[in-house]
Amino acid sequence: MTAVKELIKSEADGTLSFGDYTLDSKTKLDGFEYQGDLYKVKTFKEITKLERNGMFVYESVPGTAVEHFEVTEDSVSFEVSGPEDAQITLELEADSEYTVYMNDVNVGDMSTNLSAKLSLSAELGKEKVAVKIVKK
Repeated sequence: MTAVKELIKSEADGTLSFGDYTLDSKTKLDGFEYQGDLYKVKTFKEITKLERNGMFVYESVPGTAVEHFEVTEDSVSFEVSGPEDAQITLELEADSEYTVYMNDVNVGDMSTNLSAKLSLSAELGKEKVAVKIVKK
């Protein structure tokens, strides 16, 4: 398990990595520019939150490290790690259906409501979990 010590960074493959669950106090970085958007990350052991242009993108309780976060027109994918199980909330498209995969296993279909939020639980602790959410 690795935390992102820079709090947020762009990877060579064009994805984002963010979050440091090892911090004891809330730390934030605002104004990180990536592909024409401005990102803000707040992270520590209790929560990790990512915003793009002032809008909610990702939140985990407790805090996590997210690697290779990528959003396409019909999917979101990332690897997540942390010291314990985490509740993850993502902002997607309102009133839509998605199929959720964890470590390439279909764990079921989920729907967003008018608030466009999708929440899932990830069993963390010893190794990373690869998450992929695909719009149906």
